Formats: sequence, C-alpha cells, structure tokens
Amino acid sequence: MRRSLPVATVAAITSAGLLLAGCGGKASSDSSAGANAATKGVVNASDEKGGTLTYAMSDAPESFDPGNTYYAFVYNFSRLYARPLTTFKPGAGTKGEELAPDLAESMGKPSDGGKTWTYKLRKGVKFEDGTPVTSQDVKYAVERSNFARDTLSLGPNYFQQFLQDNDGGYKGPYKDKGKEGLKSVETPDAQTIVFHLNKPFAEFDYLVSAPQTAPVPQAKDKGADYTKHVMSTGSYKFENYQEGKQLTLVRNPQWSAATDPLRKQLPDKIVLNLKVAQSTIDKDLQSGNTMVDMAGRGVDGQTQAQLLTDPTQKSHTDNALGQRLVYTAINTKVAPFNNVECRKAVEYAIDKKSVQTALGGPIRGDIASTVLPTDIAGYQKFDLYPQKYDGDNLDLTEAKAHWKKCGAGNVNTTILARNDRQDEIDAATSVIGSLKKIGINAKIQSYPTSKYFSDYAGVPEFDKSNNVGLMMMQWGADFPTGYGYLQQILNGKAISQSGNSNLSQLDDPEINKLLDGAIANTDQAAREKAYGDIDRKAMEQAAIVPLTYFKVLMYRSPKATNLVSTSAFSGEYDYLNIGVKK
Repeated sequence: MRRSLPVATVAAITSAGLLLAGCGGKASSDSSAGANAATKGVVNASDEKGGTLTYAMSDAPESFDPGNTYYAFVYNFSRLYARPLTTFKPGAGTKGEELAPDLAESMGKPSDGGKTWTYKLRKGVKFEDGTPVTSQDVKYAVERSNFARDTLSLGPNYFQQFLQDNDGGYKGPYKDKGKEGLKSVETPDAQTIVFHLNKPFAEFDYLVSAPQTAPVPQAKDKGADYTKHVMSTGSYKFENYQEGKQLTLVRNPQWSAATDPLRKQLPDKIVLNLKVAQSTIDKDLQSGNTMVDMAGRGVDGQTQAQLLTDPTQKSHTDNALGQRLVYTAINTKVAPFNNVECRKAVEYAIDKKSVQTALGGPIRGDIASTVLPTDIAGYQKFDLYPQKYDGDNLDLTEAKAHWKKCGAGNVNTTILARNDRQDEIDAATSVIGSLKKIGINAKIQSYPTSKYFSDYAGVPEFDKSNNVGLMMMQWGADFPTGYGYLQQILNGKAISQSGNSNLSQLDDPEINKLLDGAIANTDQAAREKAYGDIDRKAMEQAAIVPLTYFKVLMYRSPKATNLVSTSAFSGEYDYLNIGVKK
C-alpha cells in the first residue's frame, strides 16, 4: 500500500544516525525504555481508560473511507471505526504480521482448490446506530470499493481482478441499482459470505484484511462523500469531521468487547489534527501535546539531528524497517523511456549515495538494488546495475553507454514529487542533478499527498499529457508477502486510470503470468522463490530504480501507552489500542 515518506535532509546527521543503529533497549512499561524498544515489544503497556488521544499529520489523507484509501496509516487508523474480515494482531516487528479473525469468527475456509473462500461473521456485531451487521453489508462494501472505480478509485482493485465477475459485465452498485450485485459473492445467510474466484488465491486471508471488507450499510452510503461520516463497526465512531482540519472520534456505544477480542476502547476521545507542520508535530510529540504522528513519517531533518546527539531524547526513538522501498518509477509509456535501453541508462545514472544523503543518511535506509525490500520473504540479494565510484564521484561509463545505445540524445522530461514532503523534493532534486550529466533535463513538478495519486502521478492520462517520465514513490506491502508487495506495482492488470499505483505502467506478459502462477501455488516456499524471480524479471525491465530500503525514525510520546512498532503497517505504531498516560 502507498506509504508516506520521512522528512530528513541534513547530511551531517548521517554519522549520528550510526550511533542509534547500535543502540538497543528492551520493551518496558516506561516510555523511556530505550531506543528501538517498540520494535521489540509493547512500550508503556497499560489498560488505563480515559483522556483524549491526539494524532497529527502534515497533510490530509486522500480519504477516511475504508473502501477508498490506499495509505498504510489510514488502513491502520481506520480499524478504530471499521472492522475488516481479518486483521493483524498488535505485535512488535514481524510479530505484528500475525493475522487474526476480526469481523469474521475464524479464518477463511478454502475449497475448490483455493478458488472458493467462506467466512462466518461474528454474531452480535452492530453498526453505531444499533443495526446488526450482515454478510450483505460486507458484500456491498466489496462491490462499491472495487467495481465503482469512477467514484471510488483510490483503493486497490484485487477483487475486481480475481472475482469471477471481472468480465466487465458488472458496473458496481451505483450503476446497478436494484439488481442482485456480484454473482461471485454469495450471502446464503446473514452470517455467511462466500467468495468465488476465477483462479486459486493461496493468500486470500491476507487480502480480506484490507478495509475494503469492512461492512458498509447501503442505505447510508453517500459515494465519495461517505468519507465524511463512516458508519462505525469499531470501538470508535465519527463525532465531527472538518475536511482538511480535524477529525474527532468518540466511543462507539454499540461496540462490545464480547464480539471483539482485539480492541480495548481506552481513550474517551481521539482527535486527529490535519495539515500541521512536521516541525510542530515533532515538538508536540516531545511535549506530549500530540501522542502520535498519524502518517508514521518520522521526524524532520532538524529534529533528527537533535535527537541523535542527545542520549536522553534518543532513548525515546524507534528506528524501524517497514517492508518499504523508496524508488523512482520510470514511465514506460512516455518517450524516450519506452525504450528499455534508456531506462537502463537511468538505472546506472542516478547517484544513490547522493539520494540516500538527501533522505537523511543510512539511518533512513540502506541503498537498494531490488524491488523487494530485505524484510519481505522471497527477497533475493542481487544488483543488475552495480554502481562504481571514483572517490565521491559516480562512474557514468555504463550510464552513458546505454544512453548512447538508446539514441535519445538530449531530452526534456518531468519528474513528480509530493510538495509536503521535503525529503522527497530533495531526493528528486538529487535525481535531476544525476540525470543531467547524461543528457536528461528533468524539471520537478510537486503536488500534495492528498491528490498525488488521484489527480496527478496516479493518472496515466495526466502523465502522458504532461510528459511525466519519472515519479518519486515509496511503496510498502499491502500484506506481508511477496505478492502483497509486488502485485499492485508490477502487474499490468493493476493499472488504473486514476489512483494508479503501477506508476511505471509496466505490463509485461511474463511478469503477469508469474504473479498469477505464484499466488495460486499452495506451497509457501515455492511462492517465495517465485517472488524473488519476479523481482529479477522486473529489474531486467528497468521500470523501477530502487533507491533505499526505507527505515523510519519515530519519536515516542511520553503521554502515549501501548506503543508497538509493527511491520504489518510499515513500521508505524499499531493504532488499535494506544491509550493516554495520565
């Protein structure tokens, strides 16, 4: 799923960053448990109830609608008010990747060789207005989120690809009013939902952990405006939403711990402040005025430098891997990058050490050479485009040879980045400087996070008409497997006309076939080997320039309880049961 990027630019912090990398600390009931404590266990564990839990973020999400979002932090946060069929148990690091039934009473029951999956819903779950949740509400949620793409375009389209109704006949519930809906999703009774797929899907329990399976009552659905008041099935419900300013959640009185073994409903109120400067968020985290940085982006460059040179402050930080990659996507549909030799030249030409410094140094991630991050099962270490340096200068011999072979000469192109993320701007600036040396003159265009995929980088027609050859990107796994990482950025079937995540628009028949074959294989070891092979095939196509295997540097607020950094949500804190220390 799409990931937010950290803000860090100061080259001088690189050496300080190495200090933190070697600083350990065990989980404890004290928020000063030591650096990286929340990557190893729950920090400041508590069941204390009451108080107001405050979040903040530097922009605003695309949407709070569980069926119309693709950022990890919204997936994480939405579980407070929307219960998918399955979800991840709160746990440190890879322990947080363990699936558990959520709205469903157990994991799915596969049949027909993995082409049919059946789930039973927990009895007694209600919407915030007291209406019982039924399997039809889950079916409707899948229909609206995957088949009404002209209205809700921002989430992934897995169900559209894999349900039997993917022949184009079904147009979604807004255009199919009064009809039976998806024939491939059956609801034989109020507690049972059955998914019929067009091919086996061995990891389907992971797929239904997406908030797209959180139930939506059709009578309360307002299309794109549903984001203004999502009908809650979780422990909290919307009280007030001021778009672009603030969202306030309060306890959902219809929630019951008897139907929910995962949530605790600790704070009285949860307030999310939007469009707050990152430097202000950092200060408020340290003072306790803000308990969580919603986007999980990490502190900005100036704050990072201060934290890493102050042992006391450093003990409140967590530096986590999160199954993420920072990269430059090369648009394979825009000349001259529709020529693989031109793309290979770019692979060799971008100075990754310079980009790493712009992102904040090694503490923000090691230099990357693969699409799969090192912490995804199936990762294979290789480098098809090794970079050589003469001192601090990148050797451009290979880059110039491939650029000459591609025959493009001097070209002009556009590179996109998000304007509320200074590190992304800095990384793009570094890329521009590198490419200029081989004859590529790139200009930067920047847009807000909230519209980056819906209106700009994720819209192929916009990219074509604006000569967008390169796009800055960060990606994390939709779910913690190679397929959950690779499918939406490499499979040609995932290309969307808006909200697109396959920014390179790569549509390679061999890669598509390998992905389809891997997910159908019930042998986990064979699947993981296939994911590594797909990674290599993708790098041969040179559609993605891996920059760094992303790491986040987060500050633990002294006022927050139950903080745990989880791989399942890209190294962010698990938001399900954070409380307030009084």
